[in-house]
Amino acid sequence: MNIVTAIAYPHPPATWPETLRAEFEANKGNGNVGSKLVSQSDRVRVWHLSLKPGERIGFHTHVLDYFWTVLTDGKARSNYSDGRVSETAYVVGDTKHFTFGKDEFMAHDLENIGHTELVFTTVEFLNSANEPLPLKNVG
Repeated sequence: MNIVTAIAYPHPPATWPETLRAEFEANKGNGNVGSKLVSQSDRVRVWHLSLKPGERIGFHTHVLDYFWTVLTDGKARSNYSDGRVSETAYVVGDTKHFTFGKDEFMAHDLENIGHTELVFTTVEFLNSANEPLPLKNVG
């Protein structure tokens, strides 16, 4: 499996706190887009992401076409590599699809800012325009 090397990752926004900037730099190209990889075939990777109130998944990078579905109601905040900050309220069943062209990506974190556990299932499609990123600490 080839590693994506053509991506020109941006520097983190200067307005971010130093701890967030350092974490972003340390995690450029992190392909772990969930808490746990639960299944992988030659076509897909299936992830679970579970965040208790106040928990957060650090910066990770999406390069593969994918979709997520939320399994619980909740609220989260994400910091994006382009400097955007987004707060989103989720309702069970919300689903969003993403497609990336060659060398396109999205890098962000996700923090549960609600009062209930936030649970997602994410499915990545391995036959996308980009090669999958390497995974860290996946059994």
